[in-house]
Amino acid sequence: MKKSLIGILAALTAGSSAFAADLYQPDPPAYIEAPEIQITESNGWYLRGDIGYAYNKSRGAEFYQGPFTAGLTDFRSTKLKGGFMGGVGVGYQINNHFRTDLTFDYMAKSNFRGSTFGSCGVAGNCVSTDLSSLRAYTLMANAYVDLATFGRFTPYVGAGIGGSYVKWANLRNTSCDASDPSSCDPTFTHGGKGGWRFAYALMAGASIDVTCNLKADVGYRFRQIGKGDMFGYDSVGGGPGRDKGFYSHEVRLGGRYVFGGCDTAQYMPPAEIPIQPSVYK
Repeated sequence: MKKSLIGILAALTAGSSAFAADLYQPDPPAYIEAPEIQITESNGWYLRGDIGYAYNKSRGAEFYQGPFTAGLTDFRSTKLKGGFMGGVGVGYQINNHFRTDLTFDYMAKSNFRGSTFGSCGVAGNCVSTDLSSLRAYTLMANAYVDLATFGRFTPYVGAGIGGSYVKWANLRNTSCDASDPSSCDPTFTHGGKGGWRFAYALMAGASIDVTCNLKADVGYRFRQIGKGDMFGYDSVGGGPGRDKGFYSHEVRLGGRYVFGGCDTAQYMPPAEIPIQPSVYK
């Protein structure tokens, strides 16, 4: 009987221990917050520089055929070749999506070739060959919208307005008999003209973060320059002439140095949370 009671007590004691073990749950691990990155608005001054190539398209030209001709006559054909270009500028990043700058660009020598049709000294029906070139200096105020940022890439669109100083070289004009190209007038020279004209531009491209201060820029620009004086009178009174303006498709590669660009992202350390000591039971 005594042995039976001892066995029952042992069984109850073991069951109670097992039940207590089932009720015990270990403490969860201490919660540690992930580091927090606080992004602030990007703003500040920057300097920029660009190089590229402009594919030019003449919009035509017109001239006075002689001293006794009252009206203007259109060139029969005009062709303006492309030219290399470069530019510098200063700008301000207003926020993460909007910036403005003021730029000065120089377009190198672009050759012009045209022709006219009319009477000349050797025949009543003559075709001329007209050769010249131009250079352009453009001052423009621009605004851009940075659309979004994908890793290191930020696509943008923009527009600009300003003026271009177009300087034409002397134009050399040779007129020949349309039916006999070997029969020609002497070559006459017209003095080239220069002047400021209205200009505007549309841009699209992408900025690439090289460092927090330095951004590469790959872009396209469409620029149109208005009409203006092209050449003056020659020695026998022919001329003057005007061009009707031209436009350019430009491929550009450049860079921007942003002052204070490394301060746009700040690391905020997480608040310290004491780690609870482990409890052993």
